[in-house]
Amino acid sequence: MLQRLFVDRRVLVAYLALSLAGCRGAPGAVVPAAAAPVSRSQVAEWVGATAPPERRLHKFKWLFQDERSSAGGRGSARIAPPDSMRFDVAGPFGSGAASAAVVGSQPLWAEPPDAVAKLVPNYPLMWAMFGVARLPETGDSLRGVVDGQTVSWQYAGPTDTVSYVRTTGKHGRLVAEVHQAGKVVGRAEATLDSAGLPVKARLVVPSVPAKLDLTFLSTARADFAPEIWTARQP
Repeated sequence: MLQRLFVDRRVLVAYLALSLAGCRGAPGAVVPAAAAPVSRSQVAEWVGATAPPERRLHKFKWLFQDERSSAGGRGSARIAPPDSMRFDVAGPFGSGAASAAVVGSQPLWAEPPDAVAKLVPNYPLMWAMFGVARLPETGDSLRGVVDGQTVSWQYAGPTDTVSYVRTTGKHGRLVAEVHQAGKVVGRAEATLDSAGLPVKARLVVPSVPAKLDLTFLSTARADFAPEIWTARQP
């Protein structure tokens, strides 16, 4: 997917916002073998516990590394519950600026316009980097298990399998792993504070291999103007 990493728009859109980076080898299974079939309402309760209760503005630093090079910069993500996000990223001195607006698993727009459609590997992984889980698709087979402060659950569809693990407490985390046709697409892990807010996140995709790290500088309640969901006009 990525030939070389310099600070350009394609890299930023793919790897900071919607793509996920990786390293060689796949981690162990996310959902334990003890997981049993669960209802959609039970899954909805687990997912709902990760949803932000208010509009939030995240500001973060990012660092992408592959076997050849690395690049970094700063970005922001505005999240409006239940499933809307606007992100803006850039490299040093504003180079390679990119923006997009997403609702659930559908992009509203992206600048450059074809970046998301060409390069996004999976939206549940993107959301997981901000500590948010996604609901299953209609018809998915669902299973899960609760073990103390840890909840593990999985959606299995015709081609995709999405697995989550969420741990609450002083040092919480949300892990998401996605398989397509039996192969690992990527794994995202967000470290959360006691209020469930992201502190840092890492995204890995074994096929590159590379990794993307986000370090959150601040998370605050915010009011958004309607214009943020509209693409900027040239």
